Amino acid sequence: MAESRRDRKKRETRQRIVSAAIRLFDEQGYEETTVDQVAKAADVDPKTFFNYFRTKADVLFGELDLEVGVLLAAIADRRPGESPGEVVRRAFRAYAAHRRPGTARKEPAELSATARLALTTPALQAKGMHLLLDMQRQVTDGLVNAFPGELDPVTAAAMTGAVLGAIQQAGLAGAQLGRSQDELWEAAEHALDIVSYGLLSAGRRTTNEKGSGPHGGKPSATRP
Repeated sequence: MAESRRDRKKRETRQRIVSAAIRLFDEQGYEETTVDQVAKAADVDPKTFFNYFRTKADVLFGELDLEVGVLLAAIADRRPGESPGEVVRRAFRAYAAHRRPGTARKEPAELSATARLALTTPALQAKGMHLLLDMQRQVTDGLVNAFPGELDPVTAAAMTGAVLGAIQQAGLAGAQLGRSQDELWEAAEHALDIVSYGLLSAGRRTTNEKGSGPHGGKPSATRP
């Protein structure tokens, strides 16, 4: 469906606030920047800021709160014969395909500043960690529910942490190097490819391997 004029104006206003905030945070410090300053730089009323964001931190992390349900729905839609690793890989690819077209365009300098702020500002570090851990919990629970009696919580948590950690670190590294937004999406896909071998081996254990270990099987360096 074509974007309405009202929706386009809302999207543009939101992005203007985000860009102004990131620039001010980077120039004068996150703690030193006030909402009034951000609103003035974005040419909006301070009340308008709070129509889009609850706090200053949400300017950087607000999008991470959106549409996690899309990822969880893809996991819940387990297909016949799919292993846990195959479900995770398919779900994250489906999530990226859904999110990428609607993600606001940002220049490399803004992406780099965002990564720098997230890595060096204590309040933003805490916010980012909270969101990441909450997402990990939801995905882990979704995997266990999708494979009742087949996938234990420890293995599900390890799989989730491997994927989200790889994608996060690839994105941060790419942003710090000044890569474009499209290149960051490609970096996320590459990160998923890197961890795929481990993902596809998760949950595939033979009868002889069952009986001990956190997932019910003995540790094996040669598990296929």
